[in-house]
Amino acid sequence: MKAKLPLIARILLGLVMFLSGVAGLFNLIPPPPDLPADLVTFMTGLMASKYFFPFLKMTEIVCGLMLLTGFFVPLALVVLAPVVLNIFLVHAFLQPSGLPLAVIIGLLMVYLSFFAEPYASKIKPLFHKK
Repeated sequence: MKAKLPLIARILLGLVMFLSGVAGLFNLIPPPPDLPADLVTFMTGLMASKYFFPFLKMTEIVCGLMLLTGFFVPLALVVLAPVVLNIFLVHAFLQPSGLPLAVIIGLLMVYLSFFAEPYASKIKPLFHKK
């Protein structure tokens, strides 16, 4: 079972990233009507830039596919790190109701990046001094 844990974590994270990217890019899920005002302001700013929200969602889709297929997984983890951190911070400060899912996504990222072989051996050296 221990050997299957990285595969399960990778597929779960890949599915979450891919599906949320597709849903966000194509507006498949309408936003809930009771969003906090600060979150609405934040999202309005992202949408007003015209490029950032589609760029973010395409990044989630591409990295989600990389995780699902197993190609360039360490690269996907590095690219997704600031995205996942932002997901966590948005839910921590603007919409606490989504915090449990954000924590799960963060834990999957940390596990895959620092504890799951063969990915950890590629990610950990990024944090060492030369």
